[in-house]
Parts: sequence; structure tokens; C-alpha cells
Amino acid sequence: MSSPKQIIATDAAPRAIGPYSQAVVAGGLLFCSGQIALDPVSGELVGAGDVRAEAERVMANLEAVLAAAGSSFARVVRTTIYLTDMADFAAVNEVYGRRFVVEPPARATVAVAGLPRGARVEIDAVALVG
Repeated sequence: MSSPKQIIATDAAPRAIGPYSQAVVAGGLLFCSGQIALDPVSGELVGAGDVRAEAERVMANLEAVLAAAGSSFARVVRTTIYLTDMADFAAVNEVYGRRFVVEPPARATVAVAGLPRGARVEIDAVALVG
């Protein structure tokens, strides 16, 4: 028996730029699509060239999606960080770490050849809901 899924969408985070949802709830888990540093209103990349500014916007976008589903950073169990340059690891880690002070989630960090819209960082998440 398969459980139903619920699509999560919020105007407080950028609209999907392809055939995917901002997040999906299934089986008590929230699967958040990767967020890049797009401004939710303009759709433009924020902080281009400044990985800290990009990471701040990415985390704000993730927070908005989590909140739209009734979840939060405190309920995140897994994330993946995608970086176009591993030299940005420390800066992104510092911004990320401020959201996960207590009981941080499991995580992987992956170097990639490129990200949409020329972004330098993308982060996705899996969180508990309900």
C-alpha cells in the first residue's frame, strides 16, 4: 500500500524553475528540493560571487519551505550541500552551522561542475513533519 504524497508550495521561497516541487511530504517525511540563492520575489540570483550571501539566501529559502510544511531546521534529519568550489566549504559551513547548533542533521557535501543560474551553492533537506 502506498501512502499519499502532499505537494508543498510557498511564495516565501522561489518558485520551481523546472518540472519539480519545492517539497513533497510522504510517509511522515518532508523532502525539500535543492535551493539556490534565488530571491523569491524577483527570481534573480542573490549575492552572485559572494558565497556567504548566497548561502544566507539558500538557508532562508529552505527555512520558508520547511515552515510551509509545518517543519523547521530543528526537525531536519538529512541535508546535502552542493558546491561548485570546495574552497567555499568553510564559508558555507559557517552560515549553515548557525541554523543547526544543537543536534545537527546527517549531511553530505559534494563538489559539482555547475549549478543552475551560475549559483555557487545549493542545499537540499529531508525533515520530519507531523
